[in-house]
Amino acid sequence: MNRRNTILSFLCVCSILATVSIVGLGDDEPKAAPRAFIDGTGEGWKALGPADFINVNCAKDTWTWNDGVLHCKGRPVGVMRYEKQLTNFEVVLEWRHMRNAGNSGFFAWIPEASLNRLKPGQLPQGIEVQILDLGYAESYEKQHKKKSDWFTSHGDVFPTQASKMKPFPPVAPNGKRSFPTKNLTRGVKQWNHYYIRCINSEVRLWVNGEEVSGGTSCSPGTGYMAIESEGSPIEFRNIKLRELP
Repeated sequence: MNRRNTILSFLCVCSILATVSIVGLGDDEPKAAPRAFIDGTGEGWKALGPADFINVNCAKDTWTWNDGVLHCKGRPVGVMRYEKQLTNFEVVLEWRHMRNAGNSGFFAWIPEASLNRLKPGQLPQGIEVQILDLGYAESYEKQHKKKSDWFTSHGDVFPTQASKMKPFPPVAPNGKRSFPTKNLTRGVKQWNHYYIRCINSEVRLWVNGEEVSGGTSCSPGTGYMAIESEGSPIEFRNIKLRELP
């Protein structure tokens, strides 16, 4: 069995074990579609903490840990990366913005050279999984008197700088962003759950238990993962990683 088949077989077993079917109370009520809620429990998962991350280009006090919760001040703009490069992996994390219209993100497959040249206030090359508060889109609509056609607040996935990705539909007008198929993000100060799967140059995102966006043919398909500071306070908890073959 080759590596790809091994990974797919492994994930199929995990998905079966993790799938939760939501069923109505009465026999005459329709059954809801199954939801694959991966919470980072089971074989191979590692809970991440302060020792696993390295501040790249933020201030010393931008990132702080308290009782298992990672607090980000949002300033200066920059990233905190995982300690080593990854190729095939999956991550779960919970996040909540602490201010209306907050902005943040998760990066996969950042080249080392991109991190080495970052200055304070800059963000790296890679595949970004957007983490936006609902108020960000609302502020845009209020200012421009129309809805945005180039971003959403529900889990866009897209390449930055020299990285490349073929986005899953629906696709933004610029042809680069994968827009979510559903609007599932919860508002400011409410916890949201992301499950991010990065395998064989393909990235997929589940928001609060449902798959919504992603892309394939990502290049590069190896690099660092990182969490983004981008202007407003945000908290993370239950960050867990599983490396795959």
